[in-house]
Amino acid sequence: QVRLEESGGGLVQPGGSLRLSCTSVGGFFSRNDMAWYRQAPDKERELVAAITSGFIINYADFVKGRFTISRNNAKNTVDLQMNSLKPEDTAVYYCNAHFLSESWGQGTQVTVSS
Repeated sequence: QVRLEESGGGLVQPGGSLRLSCTSVGGFFSRNDMAWYRQAPDKERELVAAITSGFIINYADFVKGRFTISRNNAKNTVDLQMNSLKPEDTAVYYCNAHFLSESWGQGTQVTVSS
């Protein structure tokens, strides 16, 4: 059983930066494909960025050039560096792990507002 714990959310002004971190407990982290999703009020959950066990990275078009996903298999963490934040990036951000089965974190709130 994999448990995911997100941290790093908060309130930031437009144009600012935040770094989200997700720590995985249990399982074999290096085997997991990892991803960040987000869900804004009254919207469906959507993929933000993903990094596979082989370090192949994909980004949603709306974050390309602004967000960077990375993983550290020695620390069992996956991070999301978010730069040039916009009000439309406001959402709850969720960490996701996938290897045979899927696990989700509890989510961390990111609010971009002046």
